[in-house]
Amino acid sequence: MDNPDFIIVGAGSAGCVMAERLSASGRHKVLVLEAGGDDRRFYIQMPLGYGKTFFDPKVNWMYRAEPDPGLAGNVDHWPRGRVLGGSSSINAMVWIRGARADFDDWRAAGNPGWGADEMCTAFREIECAVIGDDAQRGRSGPLNLFVPDKTVHPLTLKWFEAAQTLGLPFNPDFNGADQEGVGLFEFTIHKGRRLSAARAFLRPAMKRPNLRVIKGAQVTGLSFDGTRVTGVSYRRGGRTVEIKAGREVILSGGAVNSPQLLQVSGIGPAAHLTDLGIKVRLDNTNVGRNLEDHVGFNYTYRAKCKTLNQDLRPWWGKVRAGLQYLLTRGGPLSVSLNQAGGFFRTGPAQDRPNIQLYFQALSTVLPRPGERPILSPDPWPGFSIGCSNCRPKSRGEIMIRSSDPREAPRISPNALSHEDDVRELLETGKFIRKMAATSPLADFIESEILPGPKVIDDEAMIEDLRRRSGTVYHPVGTCRMGPDPAAAVVDPRLRVHGVGGLRVVDCSVFPNIVTGNTNAAAIATAWRASELVLEDAGQVAS
Repeated sequence: MDNPDFIIVGAGSAGCVMAERLSASGRHKVLVLEAGGDDRRFYIQMPLGYGKTFFDPKVNWMYRAEPDPGLAGNVDHWPRGRVLGGSSSINAMVWIRGARADFDDWRAAGNPGWGADEMCTAFREIECAVIGDDAQRGRSGPLNLFVPDKTVHPLTLKWFEAAQTLGLPFNPDFNGADQEGVGLFEFTIHKGRRLSAARAFLRPAMKRPNLRVIKGAQVTGLSFDGTRVTGVSYRRGGRTVEIKAGREVILSGGAVNSPQLLQVSGIGPAAHLTDLGIKVRLDNTNVGRNLEDHVGFNYTYRAKCKTLNQDLRPWWGKVRAGLQYLLTRGGPLSVSLNQAGGFFRTGPAQDRPNIQLYFQALSTVLPRPGERPILSPDPWPGFSIGCSNCRPKSRGEIMIRSSDPREAPRISPNALSHEDDVRELLETGKFIRKMAATSPLADFIESEILPGPKVIDDEAMIEDLRRRSGTVYHPVGTCRMGPDPAAAVVDPRLRVHGVGGLRVVDCSVFPNIVTGNTNAAAIATAWRASELVLEDAGQVAS
């Protein structure tokens, strides 16, 4: 495509939405550059196939974080989608908006137009939900949502009862007026297939003549005319191509790749860029910093009853589940692993839930090297209750290692570096044990496998949670939004401070992390951002 109006870098959750919205009127030519390849792969489309894509370099950037002192020196695996749909093509598909107060925090930080009311409008326009209140939920949006009420494992219902005994209400809709309680998650699954951002937004838009998508195109730098970005350069098939944007370049590479591209292009902490021999275009120490991520761990139990382990571990179980999926698009392969979960507060001082819970009627204590063992669980009946912190106070950073855009950046999560994060996960571990000791769930437990009966006192529990905790794959904030260039990377219209013709639209702009899974908020952020871009282009969004 010659002379596109908009160049979108990255066809992930946000980039797919931006491509659809900016091309919808037919007035603007839109070019999408995606480093990865096609998403039409079996293990992407099959919902439980993310156990395979978790370590597949064909669709996954396969990042590794630095050894983290807060995680007992462990090196965390950071999967990020390198394919059409980005991480929405390889994630666990849970659809959680976040708490209303999260977005009011965005607005209170000096970002008008990003409060709960505006974001709720965006969510309702996006969603095609089958549960909840009509006043809260969308019914006719492009993104169909699925609730596994007919496939949920019976043991999950026992967990619900135990949680309710301890004061957590049953919540039929985490995306309604209130998040607190336990219940079934919603998923971006439609008719037994993953409904990624590529399937929901990008592929329908690709039929338009004013939209072009180039796969296998890794953007290597931004082009400048003074302080204005005029285009990009990218590598594809061994050659470098330069292309100009008539209006804007929009970075949608996510919390890792967007700050990386800014830094290799000369926008970032000046001292760091100078040390790497990069010409400084704009000194902004916030680029790559303020990294937030949810961290979590599981408690695992040996059960007295059959769990999904017996369905998916033996070869005949795999064959049966595979045939069931191929013939009916149903069965255990047609839905995510954590079918249920919840949100709760570790204490009365919390104004909203600060912990997310997960329940899976399957256990994976015996891992297989190089594979997330979802499809090969333990040989005995087991299940896990997991948790992650919703509003961590620990902060990390993502910094490039060299001027080579093909080299993976240095990811330093600095997880559990704040004592409040450690304390609330410790309290959560104790609460999980209370649930496991409460009938009727307790009646189905033979023994605690992890962390095990020897891990009792606070010191031992903290050592265990540091050793076994890790990312739950929700990094945000590395190009955060705010009105002050001294404290943010982009302004409330997502324009990069101090640079013309350039915006960042993805989860890296979140001023603070949301309560729950981040993919829904990333999609809604792009939906809202498209309205701002079209307004600035003199067009009212449809």
